[in-house]
Amino acid sequence: MPPLRVLRALIRFLIEGLRPIARAPHHPDPARWPDDGITGAWLGHSTVLINFFGLWIVTDPVLASRCGLRFGPFTIGPRRRVRPALTVRQLPAIDLVLLSHAHMDHLDLWTLRRLPGRPHAVTAAGLRDLLLGLPLSDVTELAWDESARIDTANGPIQVTARKVAHWGARMRTDDWRGYCGFLLDRNHRKIGFAGDTARTSFSHWANGTEIDLMAVPIGAYNPWITSHCNPEQAIEMAGEARARVLLPIHHTTFQLSAEPMDEPVARFRAALGETPGRIAATEIGETFSIAS
Repeated sequence: MPPLRVLRALIRFLIEGLRPIARAPHHPDPARWPDDGITGAWLGHSTVLINFFGLWIVTDPVLASRCGLRFGPFTIGPRRRVRPALTVRQLPAIDLVLLSHAHMDHLDLWTLRRLPGRPHAVTAAGLRDLLLGLPLSDVTELAWDESARIDTANGPIQVTARKVAHWGARMRTDDWRGYCGFLLDRNHRKIGFAGDTARTSFSHWANGTEIDLMAVPIGAYNPWITSHCNPEQAIEMAGEARARVLLPIHHTTFQLSAEPMDEPVARFRAALGETPGRIAATEIGETFSIAS
């Protein structure tokens, strides 16, 4: 990188470090969540904490103040606009962590080192080497349409990797790494987590059955529409997957693209204007429960 660009990047990094990070509007209390259904909270960006019939799951956990390359105590990358709804220390013991791909706003080693409970990690194909030395009980890699039964201390769960339209390299040159979404099946109930995706067909996700909850990304589409769907496309894909309730993710937390920070969720709400009851949550920290 030319010296002038390095200097400009350093100046931007220092200036951004002076900006205060807003508090999350809601603070969930997982200790009060029941074990007899699907309860969760959106913690920010693509991180969702879910109690799935007593089994604790966290998706693409990123709870640090920045995401990016870490050099000692410093991280070079975007700074949060809103704090996570829970800190790592406030999480319950996690049974299962889902990692959809290796991008640094989805796979954060700082957070993974600190997750309580020695969880089992289920990842897209080709991520195992990134997780070496972390306090995980095991790692299961899945290619598209592969499934695995994961046995945890709080019971079993079936996890299936689903095809999405994205890319998986962490450092640009390692483009052999996989990327996927996940379908979770437990007690005859289903949860979908789409990770990151552009517009593509989701008709194959649940093989014609209904998905109770679908987490869909709705931000970072301008100008990256070939990698990130817009809110209306996210709703279309969730419809193809036969999802009853939708949880919009990948918005409001990091400034990753040119659209205003509040635009994705405003467009999402407008597109679901006649069926607002299908929205699980739109504010960081909101708790939701999915009826049977």
